[in-house]
Amino acid sequence: MRTIRKFAATAALATTMAIAGAAHAGKDLDAIKARGQLICGVGPSTAGFYLLGSDGKWSGIDVDVCRAIAAAILGDAEKVKYVPASAQQRFQQVQSGEVDLLSRTTTWTLTRDTALGLDFGHVTVYDGQGFMVPKKLGVKSAKELKGATVCVQPGTTTELNVADYFRANKMDFKSVVIESRDELEQAFYNGRCDVYTNDATGLASSRATRAPKPDDYVLLPELISKEPLAPAFRHGDNQFGDIIRWAVYAMIEAEEKGITSKNVDEMKNSADPQIKRLLGVTPGMGKALGVDEEWAYRIIKQVGNYGESFERNLGAGSALKLARGLNKLWTQGGIQYAPPVR
Repeated sequence: MRTIRKFAATAALATTMAIAGAAHAGKDLDAIKARGQLICGVGPSTAGFYLLGSDGKWSGIDVDVCRAIAAAILGDAEKVKYVPASAQQRFQQVQSGEVDLLSRTTTWTLTRDTALGLDFGHVTVYDGQGFMVPKKLGVKSAKELKGATVCVQPGTTTELNVADYFRANKMDFKSVVIESRDELEQAFYNGRCDVYTNDATGLASSRATRAPKPDDYVLLPELISKEPLAPAFRHGDNQFGDIIRWAVYAMIEAEEKGITSKNVDEMKNSADPQIKRLLGVTPGMGKALGVDEEWAYRIIKQVGNYGESFERNLGAGSALKLARGLNKLWTQGGIQYAPPVR
């Protein structure tokens, strides 16, 4: 009787594991492997996030996320096809399968997470919505914008946030809604709007690269929202989702452990058990994700750690020269934090 019960329990466990394994794998990851290329939805060229250079190559912190995922799955950070995704159409492009994921300054919200059939990866940039005005207006605070004309893109959290902010502060305003970001910014710099509102990083990018005279414009001190920017992908492929999350976690963990694209080969000799697991010297982490054991090593070698990516795209080494702020590691006063690699 004991043997029968033991056999039944073993069979039940095997069935459970088989079902779990079947649910874990998914067609999105299989399609990427068969295609030999990751299709990544990005926005129109925006310095710091996704910028198409004259050499035909894309750069930016969101581009680095795509490259890291390709390095983990396909072994090569360059095996990415970048597809323009407008603010209005980006979610449909994911839902329809036109792109494998969005890495496109997309804010993670409850309704997007639940109503659109999407999942989100780890937050790559903690941002907030702000306002930019011509310096000549003499405005020092967003509280002084009563009656202002505001340039804003439709179909974004930005449009909702600005309406909420003005309503909460009992101020009227007139919105100028233009879908094309290039046309919207042109309207602002041509004086059609008093104010341009967007994520603060986007405003800094616009001022640095698109303003006729950057010093003629000022970002107001208020941030009126939380804008956690994260990669978005379809519900249903848990393994692909795990890889997207852990590709970013690997970059954050590498920075915390002092592993860079320059010293990653040397760091393979480290005695630190966590570093050995991350770099695949001690096997097991790759198998858990369904990739080979050098997945994180390749990400760090080919793309860099999180700090390297932030600094060259948004920080001191970029045209934007933004402070890290909340995007510092948790050990340095920020909130960037990766779960343990074990």
